[in-house]
Amino acid sequence: MTMQTTTGVPVEHPVARNGHSDTDGAIWRERTRLVLTPIAAPSILGLFGFAGATFIVASYLAGWYGNTSTPFYVFPFALFFGGLAQLAAGFYSYRARDGLATAMHGMWGSFWLAWGTIYLLGAIHALTIPTGVNFTEMGFWFIALGAITWLGAVASLRVSVALFVVLFLLAAGSTLAAVAFLAATTTVLTIAGYVLVASAVAAWYTAGALMINGTYRATVLPLGHLEPSVDEPRARAQDVIEYPVGMPGAHAGQ
Repeated sequence: MTMQTTTGVPVEHPVARNGHSDTDGAIWRERTRLVLTPIAAPSILGLFGFAGATFIVASYLAGWYGNTSTPFYVFPFALFFGGLAQLAAGFYSYRARDGLATAMHGMWGSFWLAWGTIYLLGAIHALTIPTGVNFTEMGFWFIALGAITWLGAVASLRVSVALFVVLFLLAAGSTLAAVAFLAATTTVLTIAGYVLVASAVAAWYTAGALMINGTYRATVLPLGHLEPSVDEPRARAQDVIEYPVGMPGAHAGQ
């Protein structure tokens, strides 16, 4: 019996060669070399970027501060902190083989880049931006965002309670924002702002837990990790040769 090493060269299976049992995979681990490019969990950056940008803009929508000119002062932060940082996290989530993080960070990072660009164009008077809730186009933006985020919330039920709370509140806030902009309802927009602020706080906690737990290599702040279904391939009994400490990309996800 032959198998392949990470170099792709067929080699004789140790069990067949020496007759000894290798039920725990020790023989293959001694003869296998894993070459990895170390990365931190991308969602630490992505969730912090999302939390910061969302808190600032959502608290404005909730009426905590500001006036009609406020978006022109906060868009650079949203553009770079929420947009660029989160989009970078989305790209690196590919490396972590995390489809959920790739979709959520990539989509919301793109949203913040687009939102910042609109107000940049408004700041240089290249575009006239509607004021208040009289912004039907933004309502349709939030329809798309909400529809995708609801799917992300469903997917996160297989990851952790903390991530589900983030995405559930984000999807709910996006839905309320869509209704508010389409119906030009200030009250609903205020409620949407509060829900989105709650999502930002949940994202701040989740990112902090990922960072602190990863630094201490222990569960300092619980995330409520959920066990995979027995029907999922990764839950089946396997003799897997893998990086023992754990690293985004070595294991699927973060």
